Amino acid sequence: MALGVDSARTETVVSAAAGDLIALSHSIHAEPELAFTEYKSAAKIVELLAQHGFEIESGIAGMATAFTATYGSGDLVVALCAEYDALPEIGHACGHNIIAASAVGAAVALAAVADEVGITVTVVGTPAEESGGGKVILLEAGVFDTAAMALMVHPGPFDIVGASSLALADIAVEFTGRAAHASAAPEYGRNAADAITVAQVGLGLLRQHLAPGQQLHGIVSAGGTAPNIVPAHTELLYYLRATSAAALVELQERAYACFAAGALATGCTHTIRTVSPTYTELTPDRELAQAYREVIVAMGRDPIAPELEGSRPLGSTDMGNVTNVLPGIHPVIGIDSEGSVTHQPAFAAASVNASADRAVLDGAVALARTTIEMVTDPVQRARLLDLQARRTKIGSSR
Repeated sequence: MALGVDSARTETVVSAAAGDLIALSHSIHAEPELAFTEYKSAAKIVELLAQHGFEIESGIAGMATAFTATYGSGDLVVALCAEYDALPEIGHACGHNIIAASAVGAAVALAAVADEVGITVTVVGTPAEESGGGKVILLEAGVFDTAAMALMVHPGPFDIVGASSLALADIAVEFTGRAAHASAAPEYGRNAADAITVAQVGLGLLRQHLAPGQQLHGIVSAGGTAPNIVPAHTELLYYLRATSAAALVELQERAYACFAAGALATGCTHTIRTVSPTYTELTPDRELAQAYREVIVAMGRDPIAPELEGSRPLGSTDMGNVTNVLPGIHPVIGIDSEGSVTHQPAFAAASVNASADRAVLDGAVALARTTIEMVTDPVQRARLLDLQARRTKIGSSR
């Protein structure tokens, strides 16, 4: 290391804070909160960071549960992303409690060497990852403008360094028909539930002709009120996914034609609205990912081989939007989930077991060590600062 900083100190700092970090993970897990309502979770994170001398700014970008916590005054700003929203009914089945606690641990570890390595450490509290696109809102508000890189870890059944994800469009489709008595005067009705049926048949047939990586799946969120009333108002909630933003646009065009067909065939009208900001695919920074791989291998973890990383995308995440703007990584840190996968109740239970607690501490150390490796390498530090300066110049010229 060019600056002679002993990155092993990060493990000492994390070990000293281990009790607090694991308690934070378990506390967030015990009180799951949905998108944009993570008041208790955000407060718990902020409280612990404040105890370690971080300056807190809450309620940023118009979101009550978003925050930044900053330490140091170096010219290179490191953003550590903390997620803490849960899923409806099944709680923290995506392990966001682990994400939050590991980000705090990494921040505390980096704060101990911030002056030596010339960095400013910022924990960015990012609400509404599961639905709502908190990071997209933060990006558009300029919260990441000064950051030279952004890092986080996400739990999963095994370690993946260069994790991939799919671009995502989160939409609602409303059909409007005409109510009538379903027995006495059905000819006066225009059945909005039938419009859904036609649309979903079209979508089902479309699946045969989708490009690899394109997906669509959804639910009927409103389907009528009573069997003897022709439904006048119905709604679909759908996710459209693809391997890239460009492929997503193509999928949207074809899926939207199916929705329009449902309306046309039944004499109804329809509207499509965006529920959450569009997520783009993850684009991990190669140098950051390589540094992280070397760190976790040295720690005794066994990530899957690079050539297998893209074989199964990990759903979608608004961290993809961040990594398409600035250097970043979103690796998966493995826990013993006993065969379960994310978004299953069993994974929620696994997110506070002994392996999950280890993931909190290992994730914190790995993020901190990766950061130190990057910022103390003169070539990488110059690259990161140059990329950040270019983004600032582009932004100021608009």
